[in-house]
Order: sequence, then C-alpha cells, then structure tokens
Amino acid sequence: MVTSNRSIPDGYLDLLDDVKREITGARLRTALAVNTEMIALYWRIGRLIVDRQADEGWGAKVIDRLSADLRAAFPQVKGFSATNLKYMRMFALAWPEFGPQSVDQIPWGHTRTLLDRFDDPETMRFYARRAATEGWSRSILLHHIKLRLHERVGIAPTTFDRSVPPEQREAVAGLTRDPYVFDFLNSDEATHERDLESRLLAHIARFLHELGAGFAFVGRQHCLIVGGEEFFVDLLFYHLRLRRYVVIELKVKGFAPEHVGKLSFYVNVVDGQLRDPTHDQPTIGILLVAERNDVVVEYALQTANSPLAVSRYDYGALPPDVRASLPSADELTDTISSALHDEE
Repeated sequence: MVTSNRSIPDGYLDLLDDVKREITGARLRTALAVNTEMIALYWRIGRLIVDRQADEGWGAKVIDRLSADLRAAFPQVKGFSATNLKYMRMFALAWPEFGPQSVDQIPWGHTRTLLDRFDDPETMRFYARRAATEGWSRSILLHHIKLRLHERVGIAPTTFDRSVPPEQREAVAGLTRDPYVFDFLNSDEATHERDLESRLLAHIARFLHELGAGFAFVGRQHCLIVGGEEFFVDLLFYHLRLRRYVVIELKVKGFAPEHVGKLSFYVNVVDGQLRDPTHDQPTIGILLVAERNDVVVEYALQTANSPLAVSRYDYGALPPDVRASLPSADELTDTISSALHDEE
C-alpha cells in the first residue's frame, strides 16, 4: 500500500535518503570485499600453478587438465576455465608478492586487461592504482591505456618543486598531463581561445574525463574584479579531492613568457577572492598551449612563486580507427560498481 504524501511526517524524506545511502554504501562495500577475496584467491591459485610447474617441470597442458577437474569439482563456481587459469598464472608472475594493494580493489576483468597489454609491472601498478582510486570502468581503463596516460602524467614543466609542500607534490603533479589529448575534437585548428573553449565545453564530459577524476567545473570566462577592473579567467575548476581551485588558461598558439605573468595573476586573485584559507589549499594554474619551447618555459617559470604548470594539448594525435574505438560519453560515466563481476 502506498502512503500518501499527506501522512508523511516532517523529516521522513531525509530519513529515507539517509537509509538509501547506507544501503547503497553497504552494497558497494560488500561487492568490493567479495572482489578483494576473489582476487586474492586467483593470485594464490596462480602462485600454486607457477610453483608446481617449476618444481615438477610440468608444461602448459596441465592447466587444461586442472580446469576440467576444477569444473567437475565445483560445477556452480565460475572462473576456472583454462583461459582464466592461465591469467591467474600470469597474475602471480606479474605480482610476485601479494598483499593489500590497488590490484585487489579493481575487478578481475581490469587485471586481465592489464596483463594483456603490459609486461612491465610498474606500468600495470600505475593503471591499477588509478583505476582503484578514480573508479574507472573497463572502457575508461582502455581509453587511458590507448592514450598512454602513464607517459603523460606529471611531466609538464611546473613550479611545484618550490611552490607545493613536499608531501603534496606527487598528488598535485598527478593533476597534470603533457600533452592533454582532446581526441573528441576534430583536427581543425581553432583560430581563437574562445573557439577552443566552446569546443571543449560542448564535450564537457569528455573534457572532464581527460582532466582526470575530481574536477568540478565552476565557470567559463569567470569574472574577477580587481581594483575596479574586470578580468576573465578562461576556465575555472575546483578539485574536490585536493580541495584546490584550478585556473586553466588556453592559448591556441605557442607559449610566450608573458602568459606566465597573466596566469600567476589569476591564481593570486582566485586565492585572494575565492579561496577559503581554512578549507582550501592554494590555487593551481595550468596553461594549455598548442606549442611549447621548453627552454623558454624554464626561464619564464624561474621567478614564478605560484603553483603553475605549462602543458601542451593535441586533438589530432589519434588515427580515425583508434578514435572510433574509444568509449562514448555515456560509457565514460560508468562506475566501478557496475563492473564488479566474475568472468569465465
């Protein structure tokens, strides 16, 4: 029987929302706990296979026999196909020691994807950490692998070594890419910064995705009034996890030294007018340029005291067939909870 709205006491809907959040949180924690135990089991099985093959000199055919026997012994349990057992063996070889780490917080399908694409354990760990921290679906993981995110994070010229406390530098550097790849735009050259702004914001879901998890869009051409004069920030964001405003300035041509002064000015004003000193960390400025001379950038940044980065952007880096295989905007909104499942 449905209760009419008239009989709902004050505060009931708040209670209902709170209970729903508790149930949703508990379901996700349960799914993560199940996934963690399954991943640990797969690693132990893989380790047993590796050790016994080494001790007994068994070949690959023993895995086929093991698969058949396990399926007969546990007919209701998925995951014991010969293919999956081979992945377990690869998993144990890639992670010689297993303990609490990012890889046990991502779905098994993600781990299989990493094992298929990389031989280097450090690269696999990079993507496992990112996927666990940012809640990537497998389509998002594949997207970042295709764009070689591990080669683009934290390498832009910055002032972070002197403007950010040592304990925060790694996290702050992780916000930057070099280059940023706007594969969702066509390769026609933008003739003005406003053109590029419009094109990026027309694809805001993908733009935020390329920026990375945690970015919240505040505004475009955000007005700052200083001494009675108006100044306009191209794009203003707030990073929810790091609790920092992020100023992004766009330049459709190459880098010029005067860009640093303007960006630093905007960062200082946002710090003075918008930042809450009791809750927010100092603002970061990111200059996105089509081209960059690193020697010129290095000299220009030497006297800047604000946290600044100068990154390139590229929207013509991918061939059409690769671009077409990337996930859609809807797929980019998938969460880790939708991807937690066992696989054959």
